[in-house]
Amino acid sequence: MTTEDTLILGKKIAIVTGGSRGLGRNTVLSLARRGVSSIFTYNSNRAEADKVLEAVREMGGRAVALQLDLNDMHSFDAFVGRVRAALAEFGAERFDYLVNNAGISLHKAFDQTTEEELDRAYNINFKGVYFLTQRLLPLIHDCGRIVNISSGLTRFTVPGISAYSSMKGAVEVLSRYLAAELGGRGISVNTVAPGPTATDFSGGIVRDNPEMNKSIAGMTALGRAGVPDDLGGMIASLLSDENRWVNAQRIEVSGGMKL
Repeated sequence: MTTEDTLILGKKIAIVTGGSRGLGRNTVLSLARRGVSSIFTYNSNRAEADKVLEAVREMGGRAVALQLDLNDMHSFDAFVGRVRAALAEFGAERFDYLVNNAGISLHKAFDQTTEEELDRAYNINFKGVYFLTQRLLPLIHDCGRIVNISSGLTRFTVPGISAYSSMKGAVEVLSRYLAAELGGRGISVNTVAPGPTATDFSGGIVRDNPEMNKSIAGMTALGRAGVPDDLGGMIASLLSDENRWVNAQRIEVSGGMKL
């Protein structure tokens, strides 16, 4: 075994869902800069996933992209098998960090939201997070770390987003319970709650709508909407040993939205 092989085997490994775009992509790249390898998921856009893989390689890092549809929980056992195979590529049997980032938005007035819309959003934003984490627990190292992505919308309200925001509230409660139940293994669990961020999420409403962007800036103490670079590095930092004593916390990263 060469010295390079030894260094690779000693690296930390993260699983990041929804890592082909937006905050997930930025998190994968931020982790790579810290020497952390990633197994990240994408739903349907393999081309964007390949761009992330190339960016990681250019930094001298390692990553694997796996397809995953959080709406299809029957696929989770097969996905865990593919995770085991990806870990073997890194010379490992377990991983260190889990970032539950993948999700979908639902902009619909309360009295117009259909059962079908609610069920799909619930499956992806909460039920999928719940059961994917459950399936992956045997593979995460003791003293590992989990970060669940929530939303600033659990603290402040924007009419027309009740379903999505309620599910993110459920994620925050789940995070505290996981912190209590997994503490015996030394696993910390925290929630990161982004404010409005200029990505392609929700059809790029913050990134591509100048009026919306300006409105958000006017409600934010630091005077602008968020960008992916505001989040990825923060999440990578939260996963690091420097923050090992942070547990069961909701950390809002919004630049001071609606103070």
